[in-house]
Amino acid sequence: MDVMGVMRVAILGAESSGKSTLAQALAGRYRTLWVPEYLREFVDTTGRVPHEDDQVGIALTQRAREDAAAQQARGVLFCDTTPLMTALYSRWYWQRVDPRLALLEARHEYALTFVTAPEGPWVADGLQRESDAVRQAIHRQVLQTLEARGIGYTLLGGSLDQRIAQAAGQLPASVASP
Repeated sequence: MDVMGVMRVAILGAESSGKSTLAQALAGRYRTLWVPEYLREFVDTTGRVPHEDDQVGIALTQRAREDAAAQQARGVLFCDTTPLMTALYSRWYWQRVDPRLALLEARHEYALTFVTAPEGPWVADGLQRESDAVRQAIHRQVLQTLEARGIGYTLLGGSLDQRIAQAAGQLPASVASP
């Protein structure tokens, strides 16, 4: 629980793996809030993919929106991505991470971390998504990063209903009773 008594749950995964769909569905089930991925809004409003120097701002905005939502969430807050993913993509595209982003990435302060398996069909999404090959490579990097940092996670797979049930099984009874 954070200082506001809210359990933050990180939902990580590669592109087109169902993070947003799952975060929104879990928030609906538990009558609480979720924090959408700011990167999607960034791409939509700027009409371009981020540059390397945009990464810190994207992560800061994501975290600020998460902090604001935590003040109003009911028991649990579902976070559709975290600065860890922003840093991972920085490593993928530019082979480095800005030191300010590395500090944000190191603060992985989530009670639970869920990783969405990239099982469904890969769906092109304008500027933001590349290919299924990249999706699979990023998925492997997410798992490797979490394991290297000693961050426990639950891999969620199957249909949306199956993923919701798997996630619910990990939530404590105090928040798991909608």
